[in-house]
Amino acid sequence: MAGGAPSEECVEQIDIGGPAMVRAAAKNHQHVAVITDPLMYGALLEAAADGGFTLEARRRFAARAYAHTAAYDCAVASWFASAYAPDETARETGWPDVTGAVWTRRDVLRYGENPHQRAALYLKGGAAAAADEGTGITAGTQLHGKAMSYNNYVDAAAAWRAAFDFAEPCVAIIKHSNPCGIAVGADLAEAHRKAHASDPVSAFGGVIAANGPVTAELARQIAEIFTEVVIAPGFDPDALDVLTAKKNLRLLACPPPVSTGHTGSGQGGQSGQGGQSGQGGQSGQGGRSYADAGEGDMARVITPAMAHSPGRADAEWRQVDGGMLLQTPDRVDAPGDDPAHWALKAGPPASGAVLADLAFAWRACRAVKSNAILLASGGATVGVGMGQVNRVDAARLAVSRAGGRASGAVAASDAYFPFPDGLEVLAEAGVTAIVQPGGSVRDELVVAAAAGAGITLYFTGVRHFFH
Repeated sequence: MAGGAPSEECVEQIDIGGPAMVRAAAKNHQHVAVITDPLMYGALLEAAADGGFTLEARRRFAARAYAHTAAYDCAVASWFASAYAPDETARETGWPDVTGAVWTRRDVLRYGENPHQRAALYLKGGAAAAADEGTGITAGTQLHGKAMSYNNYVDAAAAWRAAFDFAEPCVAIIKHSNPCGIAVGADLAEAHRKAHASDPVSAFGGVIAANGPVTAELARQIAEIFTEVVIAPGFDPDALDVLTAKKNLRLLACPPPVSTGHTGSGQGGQSGQGGQSGQGGQSGQGGRSYADAGEGDMARVITPAMAHSPGRADAEWRQVDGGMLLQTPDRVDAPGDDPAHWALKAGPPASGAVLADLAFAWRACRAVKSNAILLASGGATVGVGMGQVNRVDAARLAVSRAGGRASGAVAASDAYFPFPDGLEVLAEAGVTAIVQPGGSVRDELVVAAAAGAGITLYFTGVRHFFH
């Protein structure tokens, strides 16, 4: 099909017996081990030397076999619906009535958008995708730092896309999926200076993408600011020396997006050769066998039926460049979501009416895009600050929308206040009580600010980021 053969020839080449035999062998896995991938040959040789496969191994191979035939059926069904036998709507719009794909689990992440959510990263493609480099940001080689998190992937994808929207040397700084700054320049160091100057406050803790190799000059500038991730087509050796001194800074070298046609030089004509190219999969993967990959890399066919599978009910999917993030839903059902478990950190205990408004604000705030501050009174929102790249701006936006109604209202914050300034904005507007997760290294300063303003402050111990 991909080679452009005539439709009749493609139909003639659809395999019938092969998938049937593979499925039959998989069904009889109690007696048969079915091998469907060269990556499994190593395990086959080991099992032959050890006297045969265990039942557990045969079950795993059977699962791989069904995923293999499912991928084949997905490809055939998608081609029929889109090209060979489209319905009227597909012919008019180009959108087939059926489409399918197989996604392969690459990694189980520490958690999802929030610590109480479980998450994993999947790559598009067959079972071998887990051992190959894949495409997009998931093809990147992590050169340094802690493992990538769910939110790191989301922000890195947004930054990568923004940086490669430009042919000129460009740097994008992203927080909560939104730009703190994007700039082009004569070189990447100049572009970074201009992007950072756009919003220096919000750039703290951001994700930086450059559309060319990171130079030593750019690295020295980045090293002055707390940054979560730097993603670029490559890193010059001197740049790596500078940035790897930051223990937790994630460095991701990634091939340029294919669709842009950019070379990834980003240096005003420099070739971008040398340094780390970002080819060859994630950090330390190299060539892998099926035995190395293990059950964690088995292909998963992502279908609505997964909603009925144990442990994956209502899984949320989010596509990023080259992959898919899956996570369990964020429900307001953790112990910290119950006001009975809140910790009073400052001010007098809230009255029944105020506590009811705080509970309402806390639940309502979960629906607001991060960074989120929500003001409420009488069981209704009176001001919402949503989708801001720093929390103090979210507080200002909520207060400006509330106007005079902010006085006497309560407030909820979806995540902790990293500094007292956001709380101080609320206090100046007349907010009387605040609920927030807590957990900042500067909690003591925030608590002291609340106590000084006479504000009732509760900590929930649970966060509700929403991007």
